[in-house]
Amino acid sequence: MSLVIRGVRLALGMSTLVDGLDAEVGPGEVLAVMGPSGAGKSTLLAWLCGTLHDGVQAVGSVTLEGRRIDTLPLAQRRVGILFQDDLLFPHMSVLDNLLFAVPPGRGVERIAAAEAALAKAELAGYGPRRPASLSGGQRARVSVLRALLARPQALLLDEPFSRLDAGTRARFRRFVFGQVRELGIPTVLVTHDPADVPAGARVVELAVPEGEGRDA
Repeated sequence: MSLVIRGVRLALGMSTLVDGLDAEVGPGEVLAVMGPSGAGKSTLLAWLCGTLHDGVQAVGSVTLEGRRIDTLPLAQRRVGILFQDDLLFPHMSVLDNLLFAVPPGRGVERIAAAEAALAKAELAGYGPRRPASLSGGQRARVSVLRALLARPQALLLDEPFSRLDAGTRARFRRFVFGQVRELGIPTVLVTHDPADVPAGARVVELAVPEGEGRDA
């Protein structure tokens, strides 16, 4: 699987946020997008996953596994995304949160897939628990598992490490990028912190448009 980005230009009014971005992210590789608030990092992720708001003008193309996806609705893009917040459903058990993402099939097989994922994340037996009973690091791992169980062809990371303490953050990074390599998923990471960028990643630096200071 490869994610190919060509000629991306994103503008808001008279301000150009991203101009002429080209990148190819191969299986298990990471493209790190860095820059200050207002530089267009989150806007780029929104364009990639299909949630860009109407006020932003977008030019360019993105293909995933040879299929152009920037013209497709969100549900058809096969792209997973993780945010700073884990966004787990608080009224559902950990297992049910994971089953929400598992593709349709026989119930016993779907449950087995979710429980195997929990075991891989050192969370065996946590299925019946509610998210509120988990630590921040445990919730973050469940969030990653839910994204991966949906079998995305690419993964977008919008500063998912930023709210964790230093020790948990380091362990969570290793877990996430280990999964990315093992599953061969092309990944785009948005971060302010150089420590979040894994070895071997390509880094793209975005700058705030002159005279601008808004978050983007």
